[in-house]
Parts: sequence; structure tokens; C-alpha cells
Amino acid sequence: MATDMNLDDAPCPIIDSLKQIGSQWRLIVLHDLQDGEKRFNELKRSTGASSRTLSRVLDDLQENGFVDRRMEEDAPVATYYSLTDKGVSLCPVFDEIQEWATEWLDDEHEESAEAETIQSTA
Repeated sequence: MATDMNLDDAPCPIIDSLKQIGSQWRLIVLHDLQDGEKRFNELKRSTGASSRTLSRVLDDLQENGFVDRRMEEDAPVATYYSLTDKGVSLCPVFDEIQEWATEWLDDEHEESAEAETIQSTA
């Protein structure tokens, strides 16, 4: 006899993974930290996130084991963030997404730009 299973209750590694890393800001920060350790303000500038958003995202990523935080007490006080081994393990995933986007999304952007050109000249 088949049992109706709620999709939210079904174990799925993809959905579970996306719950931890799948927000726009989490992905941006993780991708940005691939280049190495960065100070909070460097991340703020490079990601375009507000201080509040970035702070929340970094706390979430640290809590989930993707990011390490290091404090330097010397003047001026600085907080540095870097990827943990778990975070670094996502680098090949970003590479694969980049390859996929290059192959599939560039064509869509070109087609969209061509359609806009045709519409504007009509």
C-alpha cells in the first residue's frame, strides 16, 4: 500500500543543501570568499550587501560550518572571514555552475539582446 508522503518530509540532499547555502546572499558571500580571507568591510564592498544583511549571512554561514571568523584585537580592531574546509569543498560546485552558465545563459542573453534590438528598430 502506497503512503502519501509530504514533499517537505522527504529526505532530499539537494533541498537540504539549498536550505543551507541557497539564499542569494549566502551564495554571493561563499563565492566571494573563494579568493581568500577578507575583512567585513571588504566583503561589504565586494558583495554590495548592507551591513545588517552581511552580518546575518556571515553568522548563518559560520553556524552551518562554511565560514570561519577571526578577530584581530590590535588597533584597528578587525574581523576576518574565510572559508572552512566545508566551504572550500563548494568551489568545484561554483566552477560547474560557471561552466553551465557560460554554455547556456550566454545564448539566452544574446537572444534577449537581439530581440530588444529588433523591437527598438521596428
